[in-house]
Amino acid sequence: MHLTVCIITFKRPKLLGRLLEGLKSLETGGQFSYSVVVVDNDREESAKPAVVLARSGTELQFDYHVEPEKNLALARNRALRAARGDFAAFIDDDEFPIQAWLLELYRAWCKFQPDGVLGPVEPHFEVEVPGWVRKIGLFHHPRYKTGYVLSWNETRTGNVLLKRSLVECESNLFDPKFVTHGEDKDFFKRLIGKGHKFIWCDEAIAYETQPVERLARKYQLRRALLRGSIAYGHAQAKIPAVLTSLVAVGLYTVALPFLQIFGHHYFMKYLIKDCDHIGRILACLGYKVEKHMKSL
Repeated sequence: MHLTVCIITFKRPKLLGRLLEGLKSLETGGQFSYSVVVVDNDREESAKPAVVLARSGTELQFDYHVEPEKNLALARNRALRAARGDFAAFIDDDEFPIQAWLLELYRAWCKFQPDGVLGPVEPHFEVEVPGWVRKIGLFHHPRYKTGYVLSWNETRTGNVLLKRSLVECESNLFDPKFVTHGEDKDFFKRLIGKGHKFIWCDEAIAYETQPVERLARKYQLRRALLRGSIAYGHAQAKIPAVLTSLVAVGLYTVALPFLQIFGHHYFMKYLIKDCDHIGRILACLGYKVEKHMKSL
């Protein structure tokens, strides 16, 4: 068996270098070989020096490609087309895995024989975390028992192993209309709709570095608006989704002043939820949240 680790990167050479160095010492248990494909979504090739440096002093193969059009879906597809072997794994350039990461994903695949295996992504902080962030577990995603079959809205591409036969079909690749976000949810939604199965492996842990700007209230509120807009785009029943959001916005907005009395973390938790639903409503009204993020 051969596995290809795929990385999409855009102007994060330091974090990419850390990831590439860590990939050199992954455990395989003698069950497979692996190589690495890096797709730089920066036409100026800002990631190339990190890849060149990673190649030194190792027999591990690092392939470097450039996707000049700034489009995350196109970059992912370029990585999949460059991958070789039986499986393709994705990990983000701001993440780093445990040494047994790839081995645990592979073991889960051997046991359950799904079309893909996803693992947890836990936060990694380089500075002291504000109390409200810590209390509401802002960066912690749900985790499941190994073998749990995932629905499409429980998926993401930051830590996943895919059968390459699954993505050799062009219609199963990422949709380029999702330029900067949402391509992963669409990918899993389409494939699960076709009957493909994706499971969870709780032992295959990766860590995602959260920069200091993500700890700011403004960033999280903007992110919630965008997340809500994306959720509306994926909603199959648009009218019920909007009606639910209208009710939620009314309830949350009225409750916010009272929640502040019980603690700022409660206030922020439900203000973020409020913005999620506001994002859905804005999307319904045709407002392109992603195009106005800098002004928000």
